[in-house]
Amino acid sequence: MSGFTRREFIKWLGASGALSSVGLAGCQTTPASTPGASASSTPPAAPAPRAAPRVVVVGGGFGGATCAKYLRMYDPGIEVTLIEQNGSYVTCPGSNWVFGGMRTIDELTQNYAALRDRHGVNVVIDRVVGVDAGKRQVKLASGRTLAYDRLVMSPGIDFRWGEIEGYDDAATQLMPHAWKAGPQTLLLQKQLQAMPDGGTFIMAPPPMPFRCPPGPPERASMVAHYFKTRKPKSKILILDAKDNFSKQALFMQAWEQLYPGMIEWVPATSGGKVVRVDPKSQTVFTSNGGSHKGSVVNIIPAQRAPGLTADTGLVNETGWCPVNQLTFESTRVPNIHVIGDASIAGALPKSGHTANNIAKMTAAAIVSLFRGVPPPQPSHVNTCYSLVSPDYGISIAGVYRLGEDGQLQGVKGAGGLSPSDANALQRSQEAGYAQGWYKSIVADSFG
Repeated sequence: MSGFTRREFIKWLGASGALSSVGLAGCQTTPASTPGASASSTPPAAPAPRAAPRVVVVGGGFGGATCAKYLRMYDPGIEVTLIEQNGSYVTCPGSNWVFGGMRTIDELTQNYAALRDRHGVNVVIDRVVGVDAGKRQVKLASGRTLAYDRLVMSPGIDFRWGEIEGYDDAATQLMPHAWKAGPQTLLLQKQLQAMPDGGTFIMAPPPMPFRCPPGPPERASMVAHYFKTRKPKSKILILDAKDNFSKQALFMQAWEQLYPGMIEWVPATSGGKVVRVDPKSQTVFTSNGGSHKGSVVNIIPAQRAPGLTADTGLVNETGWCPVNQLTFESTRVPNIHVIGDASIAGALPKSGHTANNIAKMTAAAIVSLFRGVPPPQPSHVNTCYSLVSPDYGISIAGVYRLGEDGQLQGVKGAGGLSPSDANALQRSQEAGYAQGWYKSIVADSFG
């Protein structure tokens, strides 16, 4: 890691997470008195009270929850409503740890009590069924209609069903994706626990871009840790739709050290891409004509922005939502901001850390737009920790700024990877950092 020591970077990363509201709180919002007016002058009529700006946030994950919270923190005069169809949220970060026995679903489950009670966010548990961008209204499944001045969409991801023949929503009950944490996570865990020792776990990671975390190689690592302690004769076969993956050298080094002979990774060019499945027989078929039968099969489909964003006109030909990367306002529909996984955000990855960071900058931009001042220039950070075992952690980190072309770009020399020659103590410390990162980001987003 050039430019910073790793310790300095992690310290800076934490400091950068809380965006200063300097320049926002000091903005004048009421008319100033007229210079030179005498005390005996007839006082001017009181101005009509202005209605509080209304922001509706759709989606209560890391992006939506953080944005709702920070809007209220930056300007308590804004009326913020968060709409989430579930009363609680199971975090995708940390969900791979369930397979390694390091977390339970209950420990990953967050609620919105602090947003409501501590920060004054109006939390509505309901499902959005439509958006009328012309009237600036959100329609709910309950029949209610909510008006907004600005709308923030943080809907996460959905799947491109049909790209793998035979894999649809029904097939997920036999070949779970476990890419939306909750029931699917528990289903995959149950299948792994029931698998006989000596069986094969097949995992098929998706093509880029996709939500991460949970990361496929971390999932393979956590399953390998479970197998090593409970089912040591078992194997893991990774049939990848890509030819490389994040932190690849570090993962492979760790797999050779911790799980020798247990994990096999097949890239797309070597026949790794899964093109067809037979869920009943737990068989997958690859692009080179090969077939593989597993004891447990985890298919992670290609991804896109959810249907609500397409119905609202926010999606382009890529299946994702283009935005002005200064404010994250849609370039297709005015007064709607798209944050988190669903947006096209330059070089930023689709991670929980990024969603949290984008949410803060978007909240600041919205406050600035309401007040008629220029939005702050964004500087985003991302860090992604992965556990290879409970006491073996690795990470990648980066800093991103807006380029002259309006695209968020990585800053050269900032961030970097865990060193390949780290000793056991350093790997154990990184595992501890991963646990600390999770605790901190959950508190920042939901606390």
